[in-house]
Amino acid sequence: MIVGRDGELRLMDRMLDDVVAGRGTSLLIRGFAGVGKSALLRTLRGRAEDRGFRVLAASGVEDEREFPFAALQRLLGASAGDGDVYRAGLALFARLTEAAARRPLLVLVDDLPWVDRPSRDVLAFAARRTRSHAVLIAGAARSEHAGYEWPEDGDHTDLHLGPLDAAASAALIEAEAPDLPASARSLLADRAAGNPLALIELPKVARTSAGLVDDLPLTHRLADAFAARTDLIGPAGRSLLLALAAEPGARLGLLLTVTGTLTGSASVTEALQEALDAGLVVASGTGLRFRHPLMRAAVYSRAAVADRLATHHAFAVALAGTPERELMHRAKAAFGPDDTLAAQLEAVADAAVGEGRPAAAIAPLRQAAALHGSARRRTAALIRAAQLSAEIGDRPQALALLDQADLDLAGPMERARLMLIDAGPAFAVGDLVRAAETARQDGAPDVADGLLWTAGARCAFQEPDQQARADLIRWAPPSDDPVALSVRAFAEPYRYGVDLLDRLGPTAAGDGRTAHYLGAAAMVLGDFSNSARLLSHAAGVWRRQGRLFMLARALTSAGPRMWLGELDRARAEADEGRALAVDTGERIVWLNLTAKAAVAAATVGDLTAAHDLVRELRGAGLFPRTTFATVRAQQAEGLLALFDGRPDEAYALLRRVFLPGDRHYHSVSRWQVAADLADAAVAADAVEPARALLSELPSLARRLPSEMMLSALTYTEAVLADDGDAEQRYLTSLAALPTAAVLLRARLHLHHGRWLRRRRRYVDAREPLRIARDEFEHCGAAPWAEAAREQLRASGAATSRRPVATESLSAQELQVAVLAAQGLSNREIGQRLFISPRTVSSHLYRVFPRLGVTSRGQLATALAAAAPPLEQVPAMR
Repeated sequence: MIVGRDGELRLMDRMLDDVVAGRGTSLLIRGFAGVGKSALLRTLRGRAEDRGFRVLAASGVEDEREFPFAALQRLLGASAGDGDVYRAGLALFARLTEAAARRPLLVLVDDLPWVDRPSRDVLAFAARRTRSHAVLIAGAARSEHAGYEWPEDGDHTDLHLGPLDAAASAALIEAEAPDLPASARSLLADRAAGNPLALIELPKVARTSAGLVDDLPLTHRLADAFAARTDLIGPAGRSLLLALAAEPGARLGLLLTVTGTLTGSASVTEALQEALDAGLVVASGTGLRFRHPLMRAAVYSRAAVADRLATHHAFAVALAGTPERELMHRAKAAFGPDDTLAAQLEAVADAAVGEGRPAAAIAPLRQAAALHGSARRRTAALIRAAQLSAEIGDRPQALALLDQADLDLAGPMERARLMLIDAGPAFAVGDLVRAAETARQDGAPDVADGLLWTAGARCAFQEPDQQARADLIRWAPPSDDPVALSVRAFAEPYRYGVDLLDRLGPTAAGDGRTAHYLGAAAMVLGDFSNSARLLSHAAGVWRRQGRLFMLARALTSAGPRMWLGELDRARAEADEGRALAVDTGERIVWLNLTAKAAVAAATVGDLTAAHDLVRELRGAGLFPRTTFATVRAQQAEGLLALFDGRPDEAYALLRRVFLPGDRHYHSVSRWQVAADLADAAVAADAVEPARALLSELPSLARRLPSEMMLSALTYTEAVLADDGDAEQRYLTSLAALPTAAVLLRARLHLHHGRWLRRRRRYVDAREPLRIARDEFEHCGAAPWAEAAREQLRASGAATSRRPVATESLSAQELQVAVLAAQGLSNREIGQRLFISPRTVSSHLYRVFPRLGVTSRGQLATALAAAAPPLEQVPAMR
């Protein structure tokens, strides 16, 4: 019975009607315990079923928060994940949309804050993508769980439930306990303060416990009211309830086995029936669940300590074949310190980390900390658990674990791990290097490598003094080890960068860390083809393992993507990385990605977004000290001025990037701006000053022959050439430019065509201008595409864009066609684009007649005839 929630019920009816019409959405119901969240979800379920919906439902379980995909498995009734959050998200999304294509679908998840993080991430992934599908995803969370947020993007409703008013409270008491005296009703209404659960449950014990209402504060009263109802059943039934409270996800057979052990009886079916008849539990799938989570908490807290320990011991024996679960219950059955058991739990954590399941290692470490007799070892376990929590992006949990640790007892190894959790600006490069050496001596090479790499990256991003670079080189001796190669390249790029470049090429990426270290260093050096490949591989590994803070770092591949002409992908990676950097507290990564997002926005012509991003950057406290980001911010502002017809201002802005001592100067990344400086110099009639600023480039490119350096040299030599040498320079540079430099090649064609037109060689100018226009349009570089069209009109060529068959396709239809032409299946395309296989099939059904083809095998030819080649080009320097 729902009382006093008329507005909420109307809202839910409208949402169900929208879903029936194919407009998916999501709903989060918030409120304090007992306010009626679960009741509204049950009502929503009933009304959905009346409309013909299919319903999937599950609830979070507090003790299962550390077990990846536990909630998702309960929701789907089958194995739901192998550690790969993104793959599980894609699989769930495909399953939901396929089901919704047959009939509307409602997904209900109660107690969301108690759902394990991977399941929550997967559900959030699906919730953000329901808009065009007949799917409603609804959840409930207590208001006191302030750290939990439902996705804010997409169509979403946040519903906050408050207490019932006096009239509704009176009506609910009347319905539940019409025989109570008026004085008792008034007292109950006063004490319940509009809490529906209290209004329902308290009258049930008020008849037999006259003093209950006056004795306890509300939260205790409610818990006691629940637990008091267990007195109505016998000892065996109470043992069954305690077993369910200790292992809420247990199958019914396991519950009955443990209950039989506790009671010494082989038959406990009567106890099961007793609990069901009393309305304390309900059947749920292959097990049982309490009617309300507070009932579970009340049963467990009210049980005697000896009974709890016996229950966990019985579960440990019954779960002997599943080590993680067994040890969890052995830990809870322990009374006092147990260093042997703590060591076993730490071994389980080690195994989980070794298998690439960091989230599964946190609970054993936390339990080990509770069992250690030594305060120092307890602190060490908590700090390690906090480090892993930070890696998977759960910063609130990391901080909570650190709050439990006595940081005064942290040894050198623990302080090294703390630096990995937050290597803030207070730590100098030398501090990181010394901590890395300590970690290596203590047998933790992964921690040592992480700290050395962080110190190296700081050199690359912040340009510290020469002493810091020397410290780093001293602790990273010459070696083929990826960490040593990367760190030395970070510290002295013009001296040691070539060693890393020689290690790259079309080799296997290896494990995630190897790919990440090499890819990040390649990005700083300007070997963008290999950087994009390696960081993409690393990102895939971090997604599977749920290491969100490493994923945020890997998504800095947005910069190389821009150079490769993959502007849409660059913007998508930058946006995702920025959000992850905020979630994981990676401030420098956020600066880096925001700067790249600003340049990408300017390049595609999204000028408002570019202005806003630059404003965000310059307002960040760390911005002035992160020169890697200051260069990009200045580049974005220079491009905005150039596109707006202010070449003098553009040149003045870009010039600062090349002035040592200016806060926008960076010794290596300035060369990413060389082409922009040359463009602005030509437009502002500042060719000679620009040549002076670029005078170091030839010698430095010989020392560091990366794609960035060679492309900058090749491009600027042609664009800034004297008229007498210009034509040959253009031809030579176009031949020498790295194949992967898609945007720079189009820009060089634009300059060549402009140079020819100004010499009134109109017919000769048209071909390079058409090539530039088509490539810019393909990449989405709108300002340069318009510049190419203007030059074409000035040369007497057609003033509109060349009509092609692909222009009749939407952006997503074109993406689907390109991927299908590359041989991907519908499911693989859906995973790339976050759409269902059914949607992919529908797109292809519309695409075929528009391109004049009848099979997937003909797509590549049709697309090649309609536009420049769309496949990826091989990496080369």
